[in-house]
Amino acid sequence: MEPLDLATGPAASHMVASGVGLPFQGGPAAFSLVRLIDEGSADRGIVAAPRVPGAWAAALARVTEAPPAFAGLPTDRPLVMGIINVTPDSFSGDGLAGSAEAAIARGRAMLEAGADLLDIGGESTRPGAEPVPPEEEISRVLPAVRALAAIAPVSIDTRNAETMRAALDAGARIVNDISALRHDPAAMALLAERGAPVVLMHMLGLDPREMQREPQYGDAALEVAEFLRKRVEAAERAGIPRARIAVDPGLGFGKAVEHNLSLVQRLPLLAGLGCRILLGASRKRSLGVISGEAAAGLRVAPSVAAALCGVARGAAIVRVHDVAETAQALRVWDTLSGR
Repeated sequence: MEPLDLATGPAASHMVASGVGLPFQGGPAAFSLVRLIDEGSADRGIVAAPRVPGAWAAALARVTEAPPAFAGLPTDRPLVMGIINVTPDSFSGDGLAGSAEAAIARGRAMLEAGADLLDIGGESTRPGAEPVPPEEEISRVLPAVRALAAIAPVSIDTRNAETMRAALDAGARIVNDISALRHDPAAMALLAERGAPVVLMHMLGLDPREMQREPQYGDAALEVAEFLRKRVEAAERAGIPRARIAVDPGLGFGKAVEHNLSLVQRLPLLAGLGCRILLGASRKRSLGVISGEAAAGLRVAPSVAAALCGVARGAAIVRVHDVAETAQALRVWDTLSGR
């Protein structure tokens, strides 16, 4: 099920009050149309939201009701996740070469600038990146995790169960796995046992070195949504409830520019999973293609624009490098959109 014709502010309130629209994810946004898509990804047509057939009631409820709060984080506004790459080879030029002191300083600065949580990673997963052994990854991230988890919610960006365990022991609250718990067979059981919230992301295949080699999709938005639906269900079967899961469409992880554009434009598709949505568009190559800015570190304005577009389509968390600019833009957007 894909909500269409989203509105915010007074228009959304009027749509719901007059019976021509329904609340989107509990409001304050609303939608007036729905594209019905069955589990086989067949398009069954577009209908007025209040006239969705009864057979689709369960799917409609997941779209109209607010998703569960994720990781004890606020739900009254979009959240900003600051990116801390304790790596020598980040695609965006912000790697900290394994310096714990620099990572801690950056984290503190991001919190002062308006970050709600911090995502700390010790392995670059840019296209073509070489894997990092868990023991090296742990040595890179653990000092920063220990220091920053004492003052803010911290997410550990890793696909390795050994690193997940060490970071959770050091105070990390969330696991952010680009492989959606497919890379390490021990990860699913670990998170079920520990009761840790997790971000499940779509990536084409399992190897960052291969994911950008001519990615092909019939319908990228539908295929990503279907992949994430299956991963959420697998996590539930393993003992991780949906309330502890957020989903990320994985912009740039096995996608061409047109695929990334479709994923942002059709982000409301993911609302049907009943989970909070995380969007990481910051400084991505697709934004450089659209904006004409070749240097990743100079894509601040394109990144902020993508974050605002994502929030307008249901993203509850935006993962960004440029925290101050994003936080300021969100405050202005929130006021001007009448939320």
